[in-house]
Amino acid sequence: MSYGPFSVAGKAALVTGATSGIGRACAEVLAAAGAKVLVTGRDEERGRAVRDGIRRAGGAAEFRRLDVTDPRACEAGVAAAVESFGRLDILVNDAGVNAGGSVLDTTDEDWLRVLDTNLGGVFAMSRAAVPAMRAKGGGVIVNIASDWSLFASAKAAAYCTSKGGVLMLTKAMALDHARQGIRVNCVCPAEIDTPMLDVTATEMGMAKDAARKAWGEALPIGRIGRPEEVAWAVLYLASDAAGFLTGVALPVDGGSTSR
Repeated sequence: MSYGPFSVAGKAALVTGATSGIGRACAEVLAAAGAKVLVTGRDEERGRAVRDGIRRAGGAAEFRRLDVTDPRACEAGVAAAVESFGRLDILVNDAGVNAGGSVLDTTDEDWLRVLDTNLGGVFAMSRAAVPAMRAKGGGVIVNIASDWSLFASAKAAAYCTSKGGVLMLTKAMALDHARQGIRVNCVCPAEIDTPMLDVTATEMGMAKDAARKAWGEALPIGRIGRPEEVAWAVLYLASDAAGFLTGVALPVDGGSTSR
């Protein structure tokens, strides 16, 4: 596949949460478009499988185990990318978890786990990446937020709060680093065909297939999204074709935010 103006050939990328779902698709699409990719995540077996798949397809990839809730690990991950590729041009912050429930149903442990991963991980990874990007004259950060960054959902207090924070952190970083040549944007997916969607269904007491059908039918486009459809939007934002975009929240949502 030719990516034309969306090529990221010669660039180096680090993707968090890249062992499955949207993060995996982002790593694969960026590699197919020419980037060298550091695949990161907590599951070593799945991470190496993603790395090996990229290599078999002719791309360049390495894997590093990384837990984004550990700021020192985030710093080490950026350092590993620079050591492996000589630079860091693109950071995709995808690592995320979910916990259903209102504030009354959410435990302290779940609240902290969701906020530390979904929002704290974006903060820690970005703080580690910005100096490396600035040293090379610029870069791009793409955060995976959610359509629930733009409107709330019942029974998702921690998740909505974390993703709303990702949206505002995106805009704040865009303002802080624009003159340093660093663009910061986020994508806001609706329901996407990922393992996390099945976890959410289970937490809500729904059968997986029934949940996918119901959520797809609820979207104006009539189906849930595919991980690669989010990854293509990430690729656009990471490419020079989006050079005039920063601070943007791009819905990839089957029309959900149009209602």
